[in-house]
Amino acid sequence: MLTWRTKPTLYQINTWVWLNTLSRRYETPIQLHHVPDSVLDELAAYGFDAIWLMGIWQRNEEGRHSALQYKHEYRGALPDLIDDDVIGSAYAIGDYRVDDRLGGREGLAVLRARLRARGMRLILDFVPNHVATDHAWLRAQPDCIVQGTRDDLKKRPTDFFAKRYGRRQAVFAHGRDPHYPGWSDTAQLNVFHPALRTAHRELLLDIAEQCDGVRCDMAMLLLDDVFARTWQGYVGSQLERPYWIELIGGVKNAYPDFRFIAEVYWGREGEMLQQGFDYVYDKMLYDRIMERDVQKLRQHLLAPLIYQRRTLRFIENHDEQRAYSTLGEQRSVPAAVLINTLPGGVLLHDGQFVGRKIKLPVQISRQPDEPSDEKLAAFYKRLLSETHDPIYSGDWTLFDIASNGDVAHFNLLAYGWYRQGHSDRLIVINLTEHRSKGWVHLRRWNWLAGRRWRLHDTLDGAQYDRSGDELTERGLFIDLEPYEAHILKFEVL
Repeated sequence: MLTWRTKPTLYQINTWVWLNTLSRRYETPIQLHHVPDSVLDELAAYGFDAIWLMGIWQRNEEGRHSALQYKHEYRGALPDLIDDDVIGSAYAIGDYRVDDRLGGREGLAVLRARLRARGMRLILDFVPNHVATDHAWLRAQPDCIVQGTRDDLKKRPTDFFAKRYGRRQAVFAHGRDPHYPGWSDTAQLNVFHPALRTAHRELLLDIAEQCDGVRCDMAMLLLDDVFARTWQGYVGSQLERPYWIELIGGVKNAYPDFRFIAEVYWGREGEMLQQGFDYVYDKMLYDRIMERDVQKLRQHLLAPLIYQRRTLRFIENHDEQRAYSTLGEQRSVPAAVLINTLPGGVLLHDGQFVGRKIKLPVQISRQPDEPSDEKLAAFYKRLLSETHDPIYSGDWTLFDIASNGDVAHFNLLAYGWYRQGHSDRLIVINLTEHRSKGWVHLRRWNWLAGRRWRLHDTLDGAQYDRSGDELTERGLFIDLEPYEAHILKFEVL
């Protein structure tokens, strides 16, 4: 039986694009149920705990029609784009049914079993805030949708739309983030209506039969205060139990090992954990990395360990620009070391390992050819092999760094992992463009004293012999080049 590690690694795959790419590579149509063994073996070799297949649910015709109106914008990512490449947004779901063009429910079940046989679980999407504008609920269960009036249609045309069913015209709200206009290919769900809660509970129980967890899109939009503020005047009073507490609790009763992952922003991460989520996005860490502000990074890492262990760290995903584009070849390396060696889960993205630079719209099914950085790919293989060592489920410590006579030590981050019976790890990272030096205070690791140690860098193979007394009294002197990182493994001499 598979068990979740305390520090899981998730790998995100854009399902349509992935199968399209494989079909071209193998020169035959490939669906979920006949992905080649060699492809799955390659994924398993990285040691991923779970594969997130993004965009697997059915996309309907209205979503595709909406996307076709913006195909001029997609050509920046895919210059030779044709209409057949446009399939509609992965987040305007027409039905929570595995699209038949991908292999349907049976194809997914076959792939899931093959992933599990290789030690990997399956994560799928859940989009709780909205559905596609032609989803069956608009006609069959309109109370599940936020509704408006003809006056709303005139005054707020970007937030409302009309549907005609025979002689009856209904006005519905588009799904939206309160800071932006509505998403034109979606209809807003009413989480304050009991019918929607019942429908979502049944839906999630069905999803839980098909996978091992869900990544919940824009999860903070469903918090009672956020939803009430966004749709004041259009929905009734909040229900007795908060939406997420009710939904997660119901699913966990039936599937205790099922995992809920929240895409969440605006500082609401802790609240989402309290409402039952297993992991939350760590967007603040991402922002600090992009800002190159090491001291703000350090402050962020002072958060309680019990919180950090339930965050999901990343440097790219389908919503963000490609790391190789934003960070470049050099900065990508220490940033990857950071997210993979901190407490908490890790979210990695298909194409990240080979240095893809082009961010794909979620409305298209094909990606352009890009050169692969084999050096980067080899680095990720070494890094992921290292971070699957049991030491990374041990005790984590953030270390202080003292000056070597200037202020360059402020550019460095240092932290370590300890677990009895395993070789300690010290990670030191320079995320800046400046050569930086400093003394890492290791006095908290008092067991180092009285012995001599060999420090083996698991990234480049370098070795350094040091006295344990010096390490605990004065510290370890570090001199890092720009964008350099060490993962030092302690071995007794």
